[in-house]
Amino acid sequence: MFAVYAESFSPDDPLAGLVVGERPDPQPGDGWTTVRVKAASLNHHDLWSLRGVGLKEEQLPMILGCDAAGLDQDGNEVVVHAVVSDPSWTGDETLDPKRSLLSERHQGTFADLVAVPTRNVVPKPASLSFEEAACLPTAWLTAYRMLYTQGGLKPGDSVLVQGAGGGVATALIALGRAGGLRVFATSRDEDKRKRALDLGAHEVLESGGRLPQRVDAVMETVGAATWSHSLKSLRPGGTLVISGATSGPNPDRTELNRVFFLQLRVVGSTMGTRTELAGLTELLDVSGVRPVIDQVLPMDRARDGFAAMAQGDVFGKVVFTR
Repeated sequence: MFAVYAESFSPDDPLAGLVVGERPDPQPGDGWTTVRVKAASLNHHDLWSLRGVGLKEEQLPMILGCDAAGLDQDGNEVVVHAVVSDPSWTGDETLDPKRSLLSERHQGTFADLVAVPTRNVVPKPASLSFEEAACLPTAWLTAYRMLYTQGGLKPGDSVLVQGAGGGVATALIALGRAGGLRVFATSRDEDKRKRALDLGAHEVLESGGRLPQRVDAVMETVGAATWSHSLKSLRPGGTLVISGATSGPNPDRTELNRVFFLQLRVVGSTMGTRTELAGLTELLDVSGVRPVIDQVLPMDRARDGFAAMAQGDVFGKVVFTR
């Protein structure tokens, strides 16, 4: 079958190990099924995999991709949940210490077929295209969990989204507005600030800019570069939810005195559950909110999409189709 996979690692030139070619069809075991991929979306996780983060040499070649939408074995339109938990695990899959993502221990979604646990298949609403649905399982699910599970936000609350432009950040803005939140967003790029307004942000600022009010929660994916600004933007008792650190995990100053004196909550967030994915698809179905797609490419042009992400030249999601 056709597939896009990692053949080798290179921390400095991740695309050097990217191959577009053929791989054997998956052979699902007991409790697993296959999905014929119609669309799959790109994540930073895929670039990190090509750098050798989260993968070992003995796991190569590894088909990349966490997210997909397609047809199950009965022809039903479905979305694939990317978190693979241990078969014996019950409850929140993201807390399973043995969990993994597709393309880590198991072959990923950038292929004609992907094998997944049967329980990882979620119905796709007819109102969502395959391209839109393929954006949901990682970036949009991460955003949904950050806002409404880990952040505990409710209509009327205020939120700051740091670094508007990436897949998670654009999802946070759109989902926050759909959920009745007052949304502020920051970006170093003027064009991305304008596009954040189009997505539904009530106000946008340059990175590090002073907000007109302190917010109930900050959604943090940038890390070291925005850490101090995030803490200073919170009201007393506010919550900082962090799901990534693209600028680095170690800020110059942790400012623990601010955390304890203002009784701030710092909450980690990783991916989301199957139940949350089902809730996310229902929210998009009834609200009309749709993922922001930067570009749609046939999967045999996957290298172009990887290059755009590596250069930071995207706003929203890059989607590959079959």
